[in-house]
Parts: sequence; structure tokens; C-alpha cells
Amino acid sequence: MGRQSVRRHYSPFVTAIALPVPVNSFASDNAAGVHPAVMDALVAANHGSALAYGSDAWTERTTQSFSALFDADVEVALCWGGTGANVVALQCLLQPWQAVICTDSAHIAVDECGAPERFTGSKLIGVSAPAGKMTVQQVSDQLHVLGDQHHVQPGVVSITQSTESGTLYRAAEIAEIASVAHEAGMTVHMDGSRIANATAALGGTRDALREMTTGSGVDVISFGGTKAGMMYGEAVVFLRPELGRDVRFVRKQAGQLSSKMRFIAAQFEALLADDLWLDLAAVANAQARHLATTVAQIEGVALARRPEVNSVFATLPRTVIDRLQQWSFFWDWDVRIDEVRWMTSWATTDDDIETFVAGVRAALQG
Repeated sequence: MGRQSVRRHYSPFVTAIALPVPVNSFASDNAAGVHPAVMDALVAANHGSALAYGSDAWTERTTQSFSALFDADVEVALCWGGTGANVVALQCLLQPWQAVICTDSAHIAVDECGAPERFTGSKLIGVSAPAGKMTVQQVSDQLHVLGDQHHVQPGVVSITQSTESGTLYRAAEIAEIASVAHEAGMTVHMDGSRIANATAALGGTRDALREMTTGSGVDVISFGGTKAGMMYGEAVVFLRPELGRDVRFVRKQAGQLSSKMRFIAAQFEALLADDLWLDLAAVANAQARHLATTVAQIEGVALARRPEVNSVFATLPRTVIDRLQQWSFFWDWDVRIDEVRWMTSWATTDDDIETFVAGVRAALQG
């Protein structure tokens, strides 16, 4: 399923909506601000000096926090952003003659400007996944080329949890894919930019996280922080530490080594403390359900499916979409069928939803 990734050029003849805009938009959870506890952690980390490049107490404590989170010895590499984290993770797993099996809607395939292919030198094999989820059969179908020198060799399976379509892999589904991948000598990468939302939706506990990662055969996860309430920062967590033996060199070469790493680490430390990351994700998910329930009652709005995490997919007339986007911007998802995506975050309030729904009604009335 294709999605529009550039902002539309609006017609000056689009009728304006004469209503206040929501304080927190529904464009993306990337658009949300920083949670106060995370901001406080940044301020506290700003007192005094600390050694650079991760040789600081915050980074050490955050690594320990991730080990506790997964109940395992892990190798952690803190990075600036999601694309960089995925590149660093995949580069540690691949040789240039190898390939990554992913969905055709995966972030690494659609939204990272070719960075994974450029920096790993490896090919992405995108399989069709209308709901964002690949099947174990689709993985198996790519394995007949193993050992054939004329073909790139599948080396990694990358799954996104939650998916770009707002759907979820259950632990059993991940375990089945991982089993086939491991039997073929491959590794399993999880793009977890919204792993907090997925975990909140699938039980809301650390055990739920472990069940779908270490318990299901995931080898490396790009653990999202920015969408979960941080200012910036992601973590590459090697659940099999030996796979990260060269990550410090890969991260430096990829431009993802922060000199003042304490400020990324301090944010994760705050987010992981007392499982704040799960509490915030639960709020975002609940607000998506609230938004979906409310807009579903409006004639002219059709939901693609009930939200599992913090994304609502809806279809509306094109003229209505244009009017709404000019008033309070959000992204098109599939322009072929006039489907859009509305995202909630930890910061989304009931007032934001009420205001946005009023805007939808006004746009439909013209």
C-alpha cells in the first residue's frame, strides 16, 4: 500500500474551517512534545560536565535499565534517530551480498530515502503486505535462492512492531517467522519505533515485551524513544550481544555517535523508570480508540479498521481531506482511495479530540 510522503499543494479556493485548531495535532506522534519527566531528566543531566561518547554514568545506567527490561545481557547502542538506528542495526547483521526481507510498506523500504541500502550495500526484498504484516510463507518463499551465487542471499528478516499500518504481530507469529529465519541461518531485526504502543496493546507489561522479543527469537531491536515521549534518540538493543561486537565502529561511521550521549541516555532513563514508557503508550492507544469511536459516528467518514495501537485510518472525500489538512495538517496514507492516517500520542487530550472531530464535521458540511 503506497502512501503520500510529500505535502499537498492546496488550492486557494478551498473553503477555510473557521474553528480553533487542536493544541496537539493528529499528524504524527513525532509531532508531540517532550514529556515533562523526560524534560526534567534533560535539565538534571545538564548540571556539570561528563565524559563524552558514552563514557558517562547516565549511559551506563541506561544500559543496565535495558538489561533489566529484557531480563537479559544485552548490547546497547544509543543513536540520534530512527533511520540511523535501523541502519546501524542492519549494518551489524549484513554482508553486502545479502538481503533484508521486509514488507513493501516497511519504514526501511519506504520512508528512509534508501539509507539502509546505501549504507549497508545490501538489497531490500519487499513482500506484499496489505495490512503491514508479512507471513512465514512469504519468508519461506524467498529462501530457494540460498547458495546460488547469482542471487543476493537473504540474511535478515525485518519486521515492524507495531506495523506501519497500525497492526500487530502476536508473539506466536513472530516466533514462527524467527524459527524459519534461524533455520536458514538468518537473523531477525525488529523495527520497534512504536514498540511501546505494541507492548501496551499486547498486555502492557515487561513480560509482554519479552514474550514478543527475546521469547520469540528476535535478535536485534531498534527501540523507539522519540515517538514515546522523548525529544530525540533511539536505542539499538542487541538481544544477542555477540551480534553487536562491532557496533561502536558501525555507529561512528554512520554518523550516529553522539558526543554528549548523556542527554540521550538521561531521556531513556526517565522513560524506562517505573515503566513510564508503557503508561504513555497506553494513553496514546486509548486516545486512538476514543477518536475512532467518535469519528465512526459521522456520516461520510469510513474507518479502515478499529485501531490496535495509536493510529486511525479513515477514508473521506478528497475535498474534505484538503479542507481538513489546510486547517490542521495530517498525512495522506493511500491517495488512490482517499485514505488518511490520524495519529495520537501521549500528549493527546480529550479536548484535542473534541476540537478535531468538530473540524471533521465542519469540513464535511462544507
